[in-house]
Amino acid sequence: MKNTLLLLLLCCSLQSLRAATVDTISIPSAAMHRSYKCVVVTPDSYKKGKQRYPVVYLLHGYSGNYASWITKMPAAKDLADTYQCVMVFPDGAFGSWYLDSPMDSSMRFETYVSKEIPAYIDQRYKTLPDSKHRAITGFSMGGHGALYLAMRHPDVFGVAGSMSGGVDIRPFPKSWELVKLLGEPGKDGVNWTPYTVMDQVDRLKPGVLSMIIDCGVKDFFIDVNRALNKKLLEKGIDHDYTERPGQHDWPYWSNSTYYHMLYFHRFFNK
Repeated sequence: MKNTLLLLLLCCSLQSLRAATVDTISIPSAAMHRSYKCVVVTPDSYKKGKQRYPVVYLLHGYSGNYASWITKMPAAKDLADTYQCVMVFPDGAFGSWYLDSPMDSSMRFETYVSKEIPAYIDQRYKTLPDSKHRAITGFSMGGHGALYLAMRHPDVFGVAGSMSGGVDIRPFPKSWELVKLLGEPGKDGVNWTPYTVMDQVDRLKPGVLSMIIDCGVKDFFIDVNRALNKKLLEKGIDHDYTERPGQHDWPYWSNSTYYHMLYFHRFFNK
């Protein structure tokens, strides 16, 4: 019994010595003439030596903010140590969908997340500043954002993921104040089509972007995710698609985060 207790105490002590650093910073946007907060997590080894690290960007959902992931899933920060990477949690404001809005010039989040934030992070952190070492994922609105941005900017993000992503917003014309962001949808949402992940699939060429996509079978976004999977298969675009028990909530996203981080780790090290 004494030996077991000593072993447990030793394990706890070693764990306490290995702890990622969590910083909240402010990143300016020239496109929007203001700054937004952002959480950056660096592994414990970051403090030592000159090693450079791959970067994973994680996007929050509608009504969330830069702190959502760390607040709802505190264990997420430990994955920076597990996979030896920098983790970046940007702010996507309230309902930006990570788009450059044609209606509201204060919403330029495609530009912000795909260009301004990576440039800022690469200038100030010890990163591997290329698409082969830069990943992006998110849940719900953030799942849409991650795939949308990666498909449009494969030179920035080499691998992308989506958890319960709103990958086609056209079936939801009265939801999330999308009209304020994109204007009237038009018949069958035709005016919104260019702002959907579904439409961006036509831009992709096989082998350009690695993707991991999943959705809970009780999620209200399950049908649009199934449609996206079907279109990717028809286009011959390789991807990892999974449906698991679950719905649109943090227990599901917390579980998915581990799958996505492992997928990214394998991509970085292949």
